[in-house]
Amino acid sequence: MESYKKEFIEFMIDSQVLKFGEFILKSGRKSPFFMNAGGYVTGAQLERLGEYYAKAIHDNYGLDFDVLFGPAYKGIPLSVATTMAISRLYGKEVRYCSNRKEVKDHGDTGILLGSKLKDGDRVVIIEDVTTSGKSIEETYPIIKAQAAVEIKGLMVSLNRMEKGQSDKSALEEIREKYGFEANAIVNMQEVTEYLYNQPYKGQIYIDDERKAAIDAYYEQYGAR
Repeated sequence: MESYKKEFIEFMIDSQVLKFGEFILKSGRKSPFFMNAGGYVTGAQLERLGEYYAKAIHDNYGLDFDVLFGPAYKGIPLSVATTMAISRLYGKEVRYCSNRKEVKDHGDTGILLGSKLKDGDRVVIIEDVTTSGKSIEETYPIIKAQAAVEIKGLMVSLNRMEKGQSDKSALEEIREKYGFEANAIVNMQEVTEYLYNQPYKGQIYIDDERKAAIDAYYEQYGAR
């Protein structure tokens, strides 16, 4: 596993973004783990988060793209932090773009924040986590309505590796439905392998009991 992935897993724990226990998800599923990107709130956290996204985007898509699109609302700070990190780490200038939930009819008008989209732009979409793919259903037509762009891929922070609207994962469903790649900085298999019975700062986050709960969850909800 790449070193930045190990660091990112530790970073999620330190930031109290990745938690273990019993959680009821929006889908109604009872999950033994929960990821909430709303826990990244400080300048230092956002700086590091942008760097992890930048490295993952670089590894999966290279730097041959023009715009990083972050859907409202959580995608807005992600796109800003990551464009800054790409500039700092790789000397590559890409534009950030996000959508508004409501169209603005005065001043900086329209549905977009940041850069406007232009015909021929190559776009990478950035999100926190995708469980069902519903957010892409909303985001894709917004992007396509602005200009004739090429979407190179989607990057999320954590692939939960569970069923979306079929027996396949949400990321696999996105690949098949829209025809572009969908990847994550880390997936839950990597998280589990890294933390299982391995102490981090003196604490075991995934012991035998918790590992059994995770295995049982994936037996029921895991993508095929």
